Amino acid sequence: MGRLKIAILGSTGSIGRQAMEIARMHSEELEIYALAAHSNVEALIEQWRECRAKHICLYEAEAAKRLKAHLRPDELKVHSGMDGLIELATLPEVDIVLNAVSGSIGLLPTLRALEAGKRLALANKEALVIGGHIVIDAWRKGSGELIPVDSEHSAIFQCLLGERSENIKRIILTASGGPFRQKKIEELKMVTPSEALSHPTWRMGPKVTIDSATLMNKGLEIIEAMWLFDTAPEKIEVLIHPQSIIHSLVEFVDGSMKAQLSLPDMRLPIQYALLYPKRLPSPISECELLSIGALTFEPPDVSRFPCLRLAREAAIVGGSMPAVMSAADEIAVKAFLRGEIGFMDIPKLIESVMEEHDAKPNPPLDELLEVDEWAKRVASERVNLIGRK
Repeated sequence: MGRLKIAILGSTGSIGRQAMEIARMHSEELEIYALAAHSNVEALIEQWRECRAKHICLYEAEAAKRLKAHLRPDELKVHSGMDGLIELATLPEVDIVLNAVSGSIGLLPTLRALEAGKRLALANKEALVIGGHIVIDAWRKGSGELIPVDSEHSAIFQCLLGERSENIKRIILTASGGPFRQKKIEELKMVTPSEALSHPTWRMGPKVTIDSATLMNKGLEIIEAMWLFDTAPEKIEVLIHPQSIIHSLVEFVDGSMKAQLSLPDMRLPIQYALLYPKRLPSPISECELLSIGALTFEPPDVSRFPCLRLAREAAIVGGSMPAVMSAADEIAVKAFLRGEIGFMDIPKLIESVMEEHDAKPNPPLDELLEVDEWAKRVASERVNLIGRK
């Protein structure tokens, strides 16, 4: 059997760059066949020169035009926009699609990759948060595989191998607590984007790093875990674990627990998803428990980090509410990074949009996309109001 061919969607982001490193290390097993990025022409060209992918895509049309000016059409095929992402996700030659794009644009490539029978290594949270019931339906009906790339869901996936879902008593998602774990509410009101981007243990992209600081990231992971592991939100708990060594746990009805431990390094879950079921040497350091010392846990404080509460409420309401919450968060995080709103305005903005929405049960894809656009429009309008205060 030849090398597995990979399409990396979001190749110039944190997950995409680390996936490139894994592919270099295991070049006898993996071949990068297609690359896609949002708008970073220079970075994508540099990646292509390294791996000579047969297809590349830039989501922004103008960036794709600039890209074509740098490359000969006989060397590769250049794609653009959502159509381009979907083309890469469904290429007949591709075995594995790593979806590491940020935001709701990851939903359609996720669906099409599963429908095309690909192995989907899923790092895009919004696909399951927005359209979980549609994604899982496509997974069950098709011949594709769905393997999570999030460290927490990768841990749960590994803990559940050989287990029966009815034997799960509860799933425990661990969270580092982010950079503001011990700050008071008054201090949180004053934090800057640069402070929020300084995560104590993980190296991630800006969106997920801010979501980690607000604990929204963990709320999104509750919704993902619901769909991935067919578990009610009431059976999914969150614990703050500052050392980020235990990546999540599963407790079973007989009282036993399983956990997956390693140093905090996203290259391990990326490699696991790409090479599963093989386990090969990885570039991360060994997990020396004696040098790590104590592993501690504490409950999350939703009074200081209300995004976690909002996400759990969206999970319980279900239907279109998680899509609204996710879209509002996307706008709020961008506004915070631009300095237009404060850190504690993020949950206020999200909650105000959620309060205006009447959730629709099991909405079809077209309605979900409409809801996503509606929530982004409303959130953007309210950013302007907050900015004028």
